[in-house]
Amino acid sequence: ITAGTGASVLITKKDYRDVEIYAEFWSEDTTNSGIYLRAPDPKMVNTASGAFEVQIWDKNPAQHYATGSLVNVASVNGKDIAAGRWNTYEVYAKGNEITVKLNGVVTTSTSYARTHTGRIGLQFNAGGAIKFRKLAVREL
Repeated sequence: ITAGTGASVLITKKDYRDVEIYAEFWSEDTTNSGIYLRAPDPKMVNTASGAFEVQIWDKNPAQHYATGSLVNVASVNGKDIAAGRWNTYEVYAKGNEITVKLNGVVTTSTSYARTHTGRIGLQFNAGGAIKFRKLAVREL
């Protein structure tokens, strides 16, 4: 997805609850993107609707919710720079637990998560380009 001013989310047709997600992505330093899970409303995929967002945004003004975090749920442990290279996300969501790994290292984990089903989505927001080259989803 190339740079632009609009925002969009590519979503699955199916709802998921307990999953493992593996994704490979490349971003620019100005990219604002993410991977949504458990998005309950396919017409409104965002954190306000109850979806969880695994952040891809190195320069988020709220640095505790930068790349590797679960936006508005669990802060990132440390400062990870994803821009300018291929990265991997591994997301484990089972029951009320969600764990995020960036390039094999746990960046955040929570047992706060609301347990519900919903869509998985790949987000593009205004800013730099985002590229996804692999996405694997395994139901638990």
